[in-house]
Amino acid sequence: MGTVKPTYIKKLAKTLMKVVDSFSEDFEENKRLVEEYLSVESKEVRNRVAGYITRLKRHGRPEVWGERKPEIAEKSG
Repeated sequence: MGTVKPTYIKKLAKTLMKVVDSFSEDFEENKRLVEEYLSVESKEVRNRVAGYITRLKRHGRPEVWGERKPEIAEKSG
C-alpha cells in the first residue's frame, strides 16, 4: 500500500485536469504537461501531481473528478 496524497496535491491535480484535456496514462508525458502549466520549482511536487493524475487516468474513476455517479433508487416490494 502506498502513502496517502496530501490535499494540496489532489487539489492541484483536479484543477489541472479540468483545464487541460491532454493528460494521459503516461507518467512522463503528464510530468511534462504539469511542468508546462504549473510554475512549481520543486521536482518532488511536480512528480507527485503528475503521478496522481496518471493514477486517476489509469483507474478512470469519475467520482474522483467531482462527477458523482447517479444513485439508483431501489424498488421495494
